[in-house]
Amino acid sequence: MTAPTTRFALFTAGLLLAACQGDLSSEPPVHLNQNMDQQNRHEAQEETSVFENGRAMRNHLEGTVPVGSLREDPRIYAGKTAQGDFLKTLPAEAPKGEKLELTKELLERGRERYDVFCTPCHDAQGGGKGVVVDRGMMQPPSFHDERVLAMPIGQLYDVVTNGARNMQPYRTQVNVRDRWAIAAYVRALQMSRRAPLSDVPADRAGSERWGTR
Repeated sequence: MTAPTTRFALFTAGLLLAACQGDLSSEPPVHLNQNMDQQNRHEAQEETSVFENGRAMRNHLEGTVPVGSLREDPRIYAGKTAQGDFLKTLPAEAPKGEKLELTKELLERGRERYDVFCTPCHDAQGGGKGVVVDRGMMQPPSFHDERVLAMPIGQLYDVVTNGARNMQPYRTQVNVRDRWAIAAYVRALQMSRRAPLSDVPADRAGSERWGTR
């Protein structure tokens, strides 16, 4: 390519680049895809002449509650009595009026959820030696420490819900009933190391499994 040709190509490219910038205009730009960007609405805290008080934002109708957000019973949702003390037993009801009883099915559900969400840190036996500890995370306390053994079940539920220290809350990942199931299963893990032989069913007490404890 000759020098004049090169200069002409550079000049042409410069014109094209300059043309891409466009010119100043008082007219609004062409908006082919609206996506509801231009709509007749009011921003938060904006004034309006529609209502007498001049406010565009309106209060909620008295007595309305967003679906799933009415959490009045502290026993179910906070694990506490009306006085603010942690529950020592399971609440009688779960959300939607369901019964929350200590059954084999509840403990099995608690074990399943525990295996998914808790074993990486607390290990299967609750000793606090999960796989993440081997990878450098601070070891959580053992469920079999005297301090944790003394916690009411409502406090165990509260820790699962809101977290504690390095532990993150699980209220968004685990529903209310499953959080109670996990708390019940943790209590069962604690009892498994401290239960006397007299608490073992007679048809299991003589088995090889229990004989080695």
